[in-house]
Amino acid sequence: MSHVLVTGGGGFLGLYIVEQLVARGDRVRVLSRGAYPRLKELGVECVPGDVRDSEVVTRACAGIDTVFHVAAIAGVWGPWETYHGINTLGTEHVIAACRRQSVGKLIYTSSPSVVYDGRDHVNANESLPYPRHYLCHYPHTKALGEQAVLRANGVDGLWTAALRPHLIWGPRDNHLIPRVIARARSGRLRRVGSGQNLISVSYVENAAHAHLLAADRLGPESPVAGQAYFINEPEPVNAWGWIDTLLNRAGLPPVRKSISARAAYAVGGLLECLYATARISAEPPMTRFVAQQLGGTHYYDVSKSVRDFGYAPLVSVEEGLRKLEPELRQLARA
Repeated sequence: MSHVLVTGGGGFLGLYIVEQLVARGDRVRVLSRGAYPRLKELGVECVPGDVRDSEVVTRACAGIDTVFHVAAIAGVWGPWETYHGINTLGTEHVIAACRRQSVGKLIYTSSPSVVYDGRDHVNANESLPYPRHYLCHYPHTKALGEQAVLRANGVDGLWTAALRPHLIWGPRDNHLIPRVIARARSGRLRRVGSGQNLISVSYVENAAHAHLLAADRLGPESPVAGQAYFINEPEPVNAWGWIDTLLNRAGLPPVRKSISARAAYAVGGLLECLYATARISAEPPMTRFVAQQLGGTHYYDVSKSVRDFGYAPLVSVEEGLRKLEPELRQLARA
């Protein structure tokens, strides 16, 4: 039995990690900014706080063997200070706290977007370099956090690794799926590009399971130490066929309207300029990064994670869809 800290343990992925840790008998502590009834039900120790507060993070790491650093701010719009403060400086606080409290293992939840350069990624592997430029603050600040975590490997007895789950989906999603359904219901969802682009997806229980597998394998003699890994289902899906499947399970019609990838990118750039000039805090309906993600191909090879820590999905795509369908229908009626 290990004593484990999960930052952001009340969030979408974090809560699944907590549930899997509890199910196997680990002692779990959660650092989070909010109160979550499900964490109370699970009987885990909850520490209120923000990763930007180094003292709180240090206290939360006391007596801990393994840290899963899941807390982050996602999105494609907002001030640099917010993204950098949480995703980069917050991660540096976690690293420093692990060293002070003699934590042995740190697993960082990263994203494939840290290496996204705007080009198609076809069965890409972890040899992809970090790009020189980013179109939004989320991937940039997550990349800085990831690099800090990997540099920390082997220093002061701390062993680290980074996982990059791609397009996490499943029940209790409070970000991706609700936005897709809301746009479809309002008639604002448009296919970007030819509709033939392939993408990787990662069912949330599978992504959580990968975190536990990597942590169990991590150590001074492990190939996992100091490494980054893509995590997703082994086979890609057609992006717009996948979205139509979600809409069908929700009882909604498929996407009918479309826009070219080039036009979407141009519209995104224009809206970014307008929103920045007018200092509008709300996210623009289209950005250059979103246009590239919706219209491009980006799927990843997971053979490294299979080889190094035995990653394999627990839940099939079809089973995941069955689990998600009640929520899809509820969202469609909301």
